[in-house]
Amino acid sequence: LVLLCACQDAPSQNEIAARAAKAYYDQLLEGKYEQFVDGHYQPDSIPAVYREQLVANAKMFVGQQQSEHRGIRRVDVVRADVDTARHAGNVFLTFLYGDSTSEEVVVPMVFQDGLWYLR
Repeated sequence: LVLLCACQDAPSQNEIAARAAKAYYDQLLEGKYEQFVDGHYQPDSIPAVYREQLVANAKMFVGQQQSEHRGIRRVDVVRADVDTARHAGNVFLTFLYGDSTSEEVVVPMVFQDGLWYLR
């Protein structure tokens, strides 16, 4: 009975993937662009120049959202649907903007080496 109760307390892979996606986007909103880029799955190492371009793209995205919507104020999880057999899934997030609008986005995820990454 104790083992059964302990298993129920463990978060599901849906919940873990959702938390990971939210954490990556929270890092983006906090200006931690390098960490956001590191949250993307890269099967091989990438050249430093390419990584710098990805960081610059993340900064531009945040700037674009600032000019179009007065920024993203908060990211909320709607739900996650993962396929553990395929090591992939989708997390549905809501971006709550500074201009009082919101948008639901789908974030593809991949499970690799025990972690969920943005795809």
